[in-house]
Amino acid sequence: MANSLNLSLTDELRAFIDQNCGNGTLYSTPSEFVRDLLRQQKARQDAAEVRDAILEGCQDALVGRTVAFDGDLKALLSKAKTKK
Repeated sequence: MANSLNLSLTDELRAFIDQNCGNGTLYSTPSEFVRDLLRQQKARQDAAEVRDAILEGCQDALVGRTVAFDGDLKALLSKAKTKK
């Protein structure tokens, strides 16, 4: 189910949206353009979260916060949950 959102824009932002949708552009409508911008921002935020988690894991490894992996990921995760 689609939800709608009404936004108040400055003239400058409205002109920017209008320049990027319609004939000769990638987007047919302002809605398509704004949705794509939102998807791109979400992808950047998701990537930043993954990057931060990877960096945190690297830091853990550097300071010796590691556990031996015996090939049973479910058991390892279950064990980690019970320690919290």
